[in-house]
Amino acid sequence: MPYDGKLGHWRTLNIMSRKPAPIKVINLEEGMPRVEEARLRMQHELHVAREQSYKAVKLVHGYGSSGTGGVLRVELQKELQRLAHIGTVKAIIAGENWRISDEATWELLKRFPEWKQDSDMGRNNKGISIVIL
Repeated sequence: MPYDGKLGHWRTLNIMSRKPAPIKVINLEEGMPRVEEARLRMQHELHVAREQSYKAVKLVHGYGSSGTGGVLRVELQKELQRLAHIGTVKAIIAGENWRISDEATWELLKRFPEWKQDSDMGRNNKGISIVIL
């Protein structure tokens, strides 16, 4: 703390802290939708999350019942890439990259350290995507 010039009195800095930024979870595989239905729901949910001032969304799209990759995951990630390209979303992190050792993830964690507590952090979960709004 800086010294205020008076013997024994230390001035505390008035530092504003930000409120924690929760990640909104959206389950797009619920109800086993077709790709187009899931895409429309994703676009709607991202819009709602932005209006609710969320900084990030965790999309649960699944990885396919066979474990070899699902159509929903592939098509929704293509749409997310398109949205990032046109600036509708800031960034996307695939679930398998949602780990501290990933450079993009680490940059986000420096801004939002509370995200280190996310249940999918470091779990190589290909069934999710993190979307930065």
